[in-house]
Amino acid sequence: MSGTSVLIRGGTVVTAEGESSADVLCQGETIAQVGPNLDAPAGARVIDAEGAYVIPGGIDPHTHMELPFMGTVASEDFFTGTSAAAAGGTTMCIDFAIPDPGEPLLDAYHKWRGWAQKAACDYSLHVAVTWWSDRVREDMIALSRDHGVNSFKHFMAYKGAIMCDDETLVNSFKTARDLGALCTLHAENGELVYVLQQDIFDKGLTGPEGHPLSRPPEVEGEAANRAIRIAEVLGVPVYLVHTSCIDALEAVTRARLEGQRVFAEVLAQHLVIDESVYRNPDWDTAAAYVMSPPFRAKEHQAALWRGLQSGMLQTTATDHCCFCAPQKRMGLGDFRKIPNGTGGVEDRLSVLWHHGVRTGRLTPAEFVAVTSTNTAKIFNIHPKKGTIAPGADADVVVWDPSATRTISAKTHHQNIDFNIYEGMEVTGNAAVTLSRGMVVWEGGQLSTERGRGRYVDRPCWATYWDAQKAHNEAAEPTPVERTLPTDS
Repeated sequence: MSGTSVLIRGGTVVTAEGESSADVLCQGETIAQVGPNLDAPAGARVIDAEGAYVIPGGIDPHTHMELPFMGTVASEDFFTGTSAAAAGGTTMCIDFAIPDPGEPLLDAYHKWRGWAQKAACDYSLHVAVTWWSDRVREDMIALSRDHGVNSFKHFMAYKGAIMCDDETLVNSFKTARDLGALCTLHAENGELVYVLQQDIFDKGLTGPEGHPLSRPPEVEGEAANRAIRIAEVLGVPVYLVHTSCIDALEAVTRARLEGQRVFAEVLAQHLVIDESVYRNPDWDTAAAYVMSPPFRAKEHQAALWRGLQSGMLQTTATDHCCFCAPQKRMGLGDFRKIPNGTGGVEDRLSVLWHHGVRTGRLTPAEFVAVTSTNTAKIFNIHPKKGTIAPGADADVVVWDPSATRTISAKTHHQNIDFNIYEGMEVTGNAAVTLSRGMVVWEGGQLSTERGRGRYVDRPCWATYWDAQKAHNEAAEPTPVERTLPTDS
């Protein structure tokens, strides 16, 4: 339980800064000490980590638990989803409150907070801007001031539903800038997708194979570049979710090399799965992979790995949004109606360790950075989350680099009847997971508690106007730049 002490002894502690041989003492919900040869307090539980790594719990910055979407509701709820995450070594998720057009942002936020009361591990919420009015601006101010929200999501796709036009983007970006908040973006040109979907359907391509054709890389690249340029003019930082192609990565790279504050995530599945899955002759199997942006040709995977290695992509996520086969069949005969989403919150760390660390693409420290620390820094919850250090939350994973398993829907803990990594053999798995000091995964067994997860406030960064005021008072000859997170 959370009131006890746990000593993790004999492991190699890995943070984003490097590795060291050290013990980790967790007292209650907090890391109390990190160092060699620590004494176990009376009554403490001792976990032997010899031969293993001790890493901060993973933070997934992009999940959608029990999301109402495309006429149905995602099958994974906040309890099952955060429990499955813990089984894979992830101890915090940042989900999304997504208001319907015309729905007050605060109403959507409170609705999602209600659903999330069942979470087993810690969570936070991005809030989407799906329409614009003075009420939306007021809600953004209230969310940042009173509810610990420092990021606002903008869907540039899904025309006729939650898509933002440029006017909404500009107004929301300006408000976020003044609040010191971050603008997150689903970058796809919704107008182009709408036209291409109709054209492809009219040509008789009605199955899942039509999905990637209706959302080619150029559609993502155009939207990414447009959003980045708007942000450049307005002076607001942006974060691109699920960067999936060379076209978008090039837009991110150019902006970052010019000194613009642009951050970008990549999904674990986009690094290892390619577009051939949509051509599977079994309709259900092909439909299970329908998500947006879609899986790409192999050359995009190679580029994304390079982006992750070079630091142009800073975080990894899953966009965990589960729909079972009967839900996917809503699009039987019309790929446009297949609910978009795949799972993966349980498998992200293993997939990235196996295909990243074991191949030499990533060091263990870089693995920790892209699965936990960078997200904590970008969204302003570091060092409470994302590191192994005294005072941090005791979200700790004993990582066994030699443990092997075969990923399968038959054995996973996610509430979905399909696994996009089905049959993949991976080496490197969570042996023990602690969520705020409580052991929630050990020996292949989950012991999560419904409702134990806490909402994590994410304070905004210093605002432009605060910096400008300081500049004016100091009578500096040059403009003062606002304070923003760094990548590492």
